[in-house]
Amino acid sequence: MSSVRTATRVVLVATTCALALSACASNKKDKPRLAYEERPVELLYATGADRLDRRQWNQAVNYFQEVERQHPYSEWSRRAILMQAYAHYQGNDYAEAIGDADRFISLYPGNPTAAYAHYIKAICYFEQIVDVNRDQAATGQALAALRDVVQRYPRTEYAADARLKIDMVNDQLAGKEMTIGRWYLRNGDTLAAVGRFKTVIDRYQTTSHTPEALHRLVEGYLTLGLVEEAKRNGAVLGYNYPGDPWYADAYRLLTSKGLRPAVEPKADGGRGILRLPFTRDKQRTLEPPQAEDPNAAVAASKRTKKRKLFSWPMGGGKDPTPASDASATVPEPK
Repeated sequence: MSSVRTATRVVLVATTCALALSACASNKKDKPRLAYEERPVELLYATGADRLDRRQWNQAVNYFQEVERQHPYSEWSRRAILMQAYAHYQGNDYAEAIGDADRFISLYPGNPTAAYAHYIKAICYFEQIVDVNRDQAATGQALAALRDVVQRYPRTEYAADARLKIDMVNDQLAGKEMTIGRWYLRNGDTLAAVGRFKTVIDRYQTTSHTPEALHRLVEGYLTLGLVEEAKRNGAVLGYNYPGDPWYADAYRLLTSKGLRPAVEPKADGGRGILRLPFTRDKQRTLEPPQAEDPNAAVAASKRTKKRKLFSWPMGGGKDPTPASDASATVPEPK
C-alpha cells in the first residue's frame, strides 16, 4: 500500500513540474527573452529602435532591456528606459509603461527628459479610462497625473496637451455624476439626485454637462418644493445658456408652475457649450521620445523624420549629451 502511495506522489510531483515548465514555456513564447550575449551598446540600441519602426513592441522592449543590463552606466541606458516605456505603451501594457516611467523619474528626477516620463505616465492612465457606467478609478488617476504634468512643466507642449485632456477627463467625471443622479431621479430619490447634480455645478461647471445639471436641479427643487432654489438655478441656466434646449425645457417647466423666468429662451436652439469628443488616437496622442543620441555613428541606420509635437528637447532646451555625439536621432514608428 505504501509503495502505491509513493508512486502516486511521484506521478503528482512529475505532473506539477511538467505543468510549471509548460507555463514557463508558454510565457516565454508570448514574450521571448534574449539569450545573454554581450553586444556593443550601439548595436543593441539601434536594433531596439529598428523593432520600434517595425512595430514589434515586445522585441523592442527586450533590446532596450539588454541595453540597461549590459551597459547600465551608459547614456544609452538612461534613454533605453524611456524607450521601454514607449514600447510598452504601444503594446497596451500600461502597467509596465507606468513602471518604466516611475523608474526613470526616480533615477533621473532633474533630467529634462523627465517631462516625457511624467507625460507618458499620465497618458497611460488616460488610455485606461472606461465608460461612465463603470468604475472611474483610472479617470481619477489620469486627472492627478495630468495635473502633475501641468504643474511641473507648465510651458511645455506636454502641458498644453495635458490641459486639453484634463478638460476631457473632467467631462468624463461629470458624466459619471450625471449618470448616478439620473438613476436616483428615476428611482424617486430626489434629494440624492440633487446632491449629484450640485456636484457637477460645483466641481465641473465648465463641462458639457452643466446645462443639463442646471435643468435637473430646477426639476429636482420643484419636486422638493424649494421654489426659490428652482428659480435661482433656472436663472443661472437662462443667463449662461439662453439658446440651449435644456433651458427651453426648464423654461417650460417653470412657467407650467406659474413662475416667470427673467430670460426668454432663444429661438436658435443652439447648445451653450461644445461637447469634447472623448477619443484616444495613439497616433496623435503620443510619440516616442525624440532626442539626440549619444553616438553619431548610429545616425546612418536611423530615419531622421521628426514631428513637432511631444518631442524633446522641450522648450528649446537640450538633452545633456556630449557635444561630439549630437547628430543621431531616436526613430519614431512609421
